[in-house]
Amino acid sequence: MSDGRTLEALLGRIDSKSARCGVLGLGYVGLPLAVEFARQGYTTLGFDISEAVVAGVNGGRSHIGDIADAELGPLTASGVLRATAGMAALGECDVISICVPTPLSKTRDPDVSYVVAATEAVAASLRPGQVVILESTTYPGTTRDVMLPMLEAGGLRAGIDFFVCFSPERVDPGNPRWHIRNTPKVIGGLTASCLRAGTAIYGRVMERVIPVSSTESAELAKLLENTFRAVNIALVNEMAQVSDLLGVDVFEVIEAAASKPFGFQRFDPGPGIGGHCIPLDPQYLAWKMRTLNYKTRLIDLASEVNSEMPRYVVSKVQDALNQRRKALNGSRVLVLGVAYKRDVDDIRESPALDVIGMLEAKGAHVEYHDPHVASVPEDGEDRHSVPLTAESVAGYDCVVITTDHRAVDYGLLENSGVLVVDTRNAMRERRGPNVVGLSGSTGRGEPARPAS
Repeated sequence: MSDGRTLEALLGRIDSKSARCGVLGLGYVGLPLAVEFARQGYTTLGFDISEAVVAGVNGGRSHIGDIADAELGPLTASGVLRATAGMAALGECDVISICVPTPLSKTRDPDVSYVVAATEAVAASLRPGQVVILESTTYPGTTRDVMLPMLEAGGLRAGIDFFVCFSPERVDPGNPRWHIRNTPKVIGGLTASCLRAGTAIYGRVMERVIPVSSTESAELAKLLENTFRAVNIALVNEMAQVSDLLGVDVFEVIEAAASKPFGFQRFDPGPGIGGHCIPLDPQYLAWKMRTLNYKTRLIDLASEVNSEMPRYVVSKVQDALNQRRKALNGSRVLVLGVAYKRDVDDIRESPALDVIGMLEAKGAHVEYHDPHVASVPEDGEDRHSVPLTAESVAGYDCVVITTDHRAVDYGLLENSGVLVVDTRNAMRERRGPNVVGLSGSTGRGEPARPAS
């Protein structure tokens, strides 16, 4: 057994802030983490396979909306933070946080190829006294069953020579209140020594650290968080369709229910779910359970409800145009917002893109406006955001609000008289006869009649 000197030496470097931190992957999760390490006084090296990202970071230019150039620039100028595409430099780091993508394959199975590639890079220069922390969302068992054998293949032993933890990222892009430092940080280690190493560094960087008994507990905690959201969003999305059949405004119903001071948490419906986490994370858990011959019925049903919302929105557009004696086929439609959520530039898994595709499949001529997304790659070319002016809006048969960005002038839509299908309740203060909600209105300024 080890006499513990390797761990104590690492803890000493962390305590004195002489430990060097490395962050593998400088995306929405990795760059904010690297900036926070550097801000707290740790010399930090960011790793990314994109030369453009590396050059941008080293030049003090942020590609992430939550990190301003004014925040990044002084850190890179002082040398406390720099970026590289050279993975050999991982050997220089005492702390290595892995923040790489974990997408789903075309068959909706977990794709851990980025985690495997990152682990291979770490293993190539692994040395005694390092702590390796996986932050990428994944299925329970990934840290122990996938990473550990690769890291121990060279003969070093986890918990003795080096240390391994899982700490799920909890980044919420565009959230002005909760950011990487003040959001509680869950962490689990492969051994007690691993947990001590992980909590030591994150305890220096985050305001609050929540240790759990194993990497599997930490992995499952992340999946529970986003499965909880996916299931509840599915509930209100179904409630929107129920309300529509009853001729009721679902947002009015939610406002009333949310007045209850206990036993209710508000979720809002919309055109579907997007982002890297909520559409994907429950599927990681569902896949893992299928390998154990268990069917996650609630997860599967929630996924089905949420994935059908873009189709429901298109049917609302079609019905609203019919009320005005217009066919969807041949109509000019403006989709307002392609980011997956308000006030961000992230289009990953955005339901707005599905809405666009379905509208075009039915013969509509579709353009989009988004103040945060200048262009969207599509079949090797780019689709560009069009201007939003009184003159341009007048040229459309329908405007579909799929993302409720604050920067949009909704008064312009109110005064245009153009048909608006509002899936986000963005026009709640401006609901005129030309506005159709997600439920309960026909586009003529009156409630729909309940189905008989």
